[in-house]
Parts: sequence; structure tokens; C-alpha cells
Amino acid sequence: FGARDNPPVSWLNVDGLHDTECLGRLRDHFGIHPLVMEDVLHVGQRPKLQEGESYLFLVLPMLDIDPAQGSIEVEQLSLILGGNWVLTFQERVGDVFDPVRERLRSTHGRIRQRGADYLAYALIDAVVDRYFLVLEHLGDMAEALDEEVMANPTPVVLTRINHLKRELLVLRKFVWPLREVTNAFARTESGLVSHDTRVFARDVYDHAIQVIDTVETLRDLAGGLTDLYVSTMGHRTNEVMKVLTIMASIFI
Repeated sequence: FGARDNPPVSWLNVDGLHDTECLGRLRDHFGIHPLVMEDVLHVGQRPKLQEGESYLFLVLPMLDIDPAQGSIEVEQLSLILGGNWVLTFQERVGDVFDPVRERLRSTHGRIRQRGADYLAYALIDAVVDRYFLVLEHLGDMAEALDEEVMANPTPVVLTRINHLKRELLVLRKFVWPLREVTNAFARTESGLVSHDTRVFARDVYDHAIQVIDTVETLRDLAGGLTDLYVSTMGHRTNEVMKVLTIMASIFI
């Protein structure tokens, strides 16, 4: 590996965490603490930011939607920022960094003119931006369920409402710590992050706040769907009982 000592900014992305020999070579070459590498390998870590002697270590939840099941897929992204290099570790192939790669392939643009800290910001921003796509998907689910509750409130609809509530609970679990991580990155006093990059990082923090607000709004909407379902079913039951009472009165 020559990325540590060469002046140009280098980004190494590792797909999969099973090649322990390769990961060990990366750890030794870049001077990564064994406990940090242990956090990289043991997925399911809480989102966090740690400052090392010569690097910053971030753990971020990378989210996407499973098109087959319509549920949220969660993958741990570990990012290590050094002086002129960035390491990212993913659990599997596939990520949200295609827009960043397209910007890097372009000969123009801010991302090719700035340092590794700006590249790290761009990667974090891509992760947070994907949250909005996930929220858009969940919002569409909530709107469709609202129409179905009014038109045909079946037990299947109630099951889907409960599924939506579970997905929002999972999302909320990761969003709140994400706010802390983005805020810590924007306010870090580490010399690895320049003042100009911290200005951009504060914009990512604002996006995290917007995600939290949207999640809370959708959770309130999902709770309202449950109440609406119970109310609609109660109204239909009352209508049925009314008809049965009339028929019983006639026969009496």
C-alpha cells in the first residue's frame, strides 16, 4: 500500500470483512489501533466518532430499501480519515457512493481540489442523503395505507401498518446517534478536518436534524393510522349491529 505516504488523496474501499489477512495489512500499514479494527470487524456498533493520534474513526449506519420485501436494510459503514487518505469498510458489495465516484471521475469540481477531510465529508453526506430516499419510500407506504384504511380496513392492512411502525422504530434507533456523529464531525478540533470542511459538515448535521423531524412526523402518522383503523372497524361494526337490530325487531 502506498496511500499513506503519497501526497495525492487516496480512498480505499473494502467490500466484505472476511479477508483478515488483508485487513491486518491495512491495520499495520496505516497504524490503526487493534481495538478500532475490532470495531470494524464486529458489526452492529452504535454510530460514533473516535479521535486517534493520527486519524478519525467513524461508524455510520448505511441504509437502503430491500425492493423485494420493502423493508429497511442496515449495513455498518466504518470510515477512517487520515492525513491524505480515507478508508471505508463495508459488510458487502454495494453502497451509496456512486454520486461521489462520479464526481471523482470528473476532472473538475471541488472534491478533486480539496483534501481527504472533504472526501470524508462527501462520503458522510452521501450516507445521510440516502436516508431521505428511505423516508420517501416510508412516506409513500403511509399514504397508501391511509387510503386503504378508509376504503378497505382488513387485518392485512393492520399488519402492514404494524410493519411500517417497526421500520420507523428501526430508523429512529439509528438516526438519533447519527445526529451526534455528524455534530461531532462538524465541531471536531482535530487538525485532520479543516475549517472550510467543518462548514460543509454542519450542513450534513442540519440534514440529520431534518431526518429526525421527518421520522417523528411519520411515527405520529403511523400511530394515527392505527387509531383510524380501530375507529373505522368500530364504525363498520356499529353499522352491522344496527342492521341486525332492525331485522331482529321486525321478526319480533
